[in-house]
Amino acid sequence: MTQQTILYIEDNPENRLLVKRILEVEGYKVVEATSGLAGLSTAKTIQPDLILMDINLPELDGYELTKRLKQMKHLADVPIIAMTANVMKGDREKTLAAGCDGYIQKPIDVDELPAQVAHYLQAKKK
Repeated sequence: MTQQTILYIEDNPENRLLVKRILEVEGYKVVEATSGLAGLSTAKTIQPDLILMDINLPELDGYELTKRLKQMKHLADVPIIAMTANVMKGDREKTLAAGCDGYIQKPIDVDELPAQVAHYLQAKKK
């Protein structure tokens, strides 16, 4: 089986390190981007199997970035999962309305994250 690639777009270095460590232990390749524009650029050059997206990003927020990524033909079927501290009433619905395929709230549950990622990757195959 080929290694699955996850693009993680997150400006917080501690969050990037934690998620990368968790997912690499599970056998995933994690490619990082630190801003909305960097995420857009990286997504154009790689073919990720899944995108984990912070919503509060510098330069281009996660809502706008999701809309732009979903318009790219090679990314149209790639699940984009919001990973955000935006947990007020309506925030989940706002991320889904922007085009995200799922929602994981921060702080992340380190024990649950691998299962959540596997779930979204499995749903992509169907």
